[in-house]
Amino acid sequence: MPAALIQILRSRWFAGCVHAGLWLLLFLVIRNLGGKAPDLHESAPSPSLAQSVVPVGKMEPLFLSAEWPKPAEQTNNLGLFFTKYFVPPPTPAPPPPPTTRKVAIAYQGYFQAPDAPKCAVLKIAEALVVARLGTLVETNLYVADASMQKLTLTNTAAQVHVVPLNTQKDIEVPVR
Repeated sequence: MPAALIQILRSRWFAGCVHAGLWLLLFLVIRNLGGKAPDLHESAPSPSLAQSVVPVGKMEPLFLSAEWPKPAEQTNNLGLFFTKYFVPPPTPAPPPPPTTRKVAIAYQGYFQAPDAPKCAVLKIAEALVVARLGTLVETNLYVADASMQKLTLTNTAAQVHVVPLNTQKDIEVPVR
């Protein structure tokens, strides 16, 4: 910028003129602030104006479904705006139901009456069971032998389970 212009912008008389101009502008704005509302009134309708600007009757056939193009085939084709981004992954198949379960068996001892077979006292889960030799005590589980120190259980597959006295043992049996 030339030095003369900078000197004019820094002078006191220029600042005074700008100051006086701003006060004048503020006075003019405040004086016309109340203002006067414009004269608004309804105009009389002119008979020369057209009643219907758009010929709507000619547009009706455009929206009839008979005019729409028919798709080539109704198939499972994906549309133009289809995305797999928002499709959730397939849910996994539920696991098959269990075929076996565990049963807690505790051997409590045995007793034998005269001229009667041995009867074993078992604690299955929370229930006390008295079973004779050869009796079914749980699904596919039979009492084979009862002695002072151990109980022998067997199943139809000829598997043998030995349960010591006053000891809890988990045995897997088929689900009923």
